[in-house]
Amino acid sequence: MKSKTIANGILRAVAILVGILLLGYFLYAIQSVIVYIIIAGVFSLIARPLIQFLRRKLKFPNTLAVITTMSLMLGLLAGLIGMFIPLIAEQGESLSLLNIDKLQANIQEIFNQIITYFSSRGINVLKELESIDIASHFKEIPNFLNAILGAVGTLSVGLFSVLFISFFFMKDNQLLAKGVITIIPKGNEGRFSKSLETINDLLSRYFIGLILQIMILFIIYTIVLLIFGISNAIVIAFLCALLNLIPYIGPLIAAVIMFILSMTSNIGLDFQTEILPTSLYVMIGYLIAQLIDNFFSQPIIFSKTTKSHPLEIFLIIIIGGLLFGIIGMITAVPMYTALKVILKEFLAENKIVKSLTKDL
Repeated sequence: MKSKTIANGILRAVAILVGILLLGYFLYAIQSVIVYIIIAGVFSLIARPLIQFLRRKLKFPNTLAVITTMSLMLGLLAGLIGMFIPLIAEQGESLSLLNIDKLQANIQEIFNQIITYFSSRGINVLKELESIDIASHFKEIPNFLNAILGAVGTLSVGLFSVLFISFFFMKDNQLLAKGVITIIPKGNEGRFSKSLETINDLLSRYFIGLILQIMILFIIYTIVLLIFGISNAIVIAFLCALLNLIPYIGPLIAAVIMFILSMTSNIGLDFQTEILPTSLYVMIGYLIAQLIDNFFSQPIIFSKTTKSHPLEIFLIIIIGGLLFGIIGMITAVPMYTALKVILKEFLAENKIVKSLTKDL
């Protein structure tokens, strides 16, 4: 009897392990669908306040409110694309095969000016780099552009999938909640449903706050770049503002991009009197924008939406980055906010939970 019990226990453990492995493989195989669902969920959370406004204030039927909201979002997306395509095309013209020789010559010229500038001040470090043909690496750009064009089809399918899923998430905002509640143990459905409603409200305000943060940075970056006459200021400002969605690392990448594009936009001018001073002034403006974001925009967004202390947020983002990389850093705050709400609902008497969730 004892050996039979042990054998049954081993078989059960093996079955559980096989089930976990199969589930892991299944989730890995449909990872694209999971990403579509997550993106659609974010869009539905961002659109939720507008849908509620149309339904409650303007008395729109639910379906009409959803269609109107999606139409406005698609119109905004189309407007952004329509505004950026001419600017991106102008920026990309110099990267085309027809102008690759001119581009190499300009890059080599600015590189030579940098070497001359530092050499005149007794700095010989860059002399070892004179033999490096940096511009030759730009020959790989056409291959990169071809890869981008090859991915357009996949992105089109992804966009359609996200829009389709988003429509039903917006139309029935309880759709995802109902699916999750089906796997919740009996007797806890009501409490979990209450937690999901709170999570939806907090995350909706959080994502809208992020959009506001990006818009503030976008406006400041655009003003700075326009003041110093940088070409394609709107495109550069939008790209650098968007990179701020990646905590801590994103602003550093954006700074490098803005510095490089500020220099290349003045190719052909004198390095010492034009290119270097202009690029430095742009970086000073970028630093001011980051100070405004770090000391005003972000604290207000986090305090009003996630109800968390800035130090708390900092630690959570660092931990998320260490565990899951850049994706972990981006999703750390929303996931932590959802976890806090659930813990408060089910473990409200715990001292640690009570301390972390006192402002919720």
